[in-house]
Amino acid sequence: MAYNIGYKKSVERDLKKLPKAEARRILDQIEEELTKKADAYPVLKGQFAGLRKLRIGDYRGICATLGNDVIVLRIGRRKDVYRKNGV
Repeated sequence: MAYNIGYKKSVERDLKKLPKAEARRILDQIEEELTKKADAYPVLKGQFAGLRKLRIGDYRGICATLGNDVIVLRIGRRKDVYRKNGV
């Protein structure tokens, strides 16, 4: 099953904080992996219950799956992305 990927505006702000090469690598990996198997990634618990995480080296992507659509909500360093003001 192929998934359609959308990005929340907060992702654009998150990526502007990163070096361009790093941001491009993250986006390429998201496009490559989430279009094929978005439902294979672990579901989060706690305040992010129901959302999924995508591991990209030291970075994490938080996304929601809605039918055939995947919405990427945040991208950030592993230590920061899960903080209360994160999503």
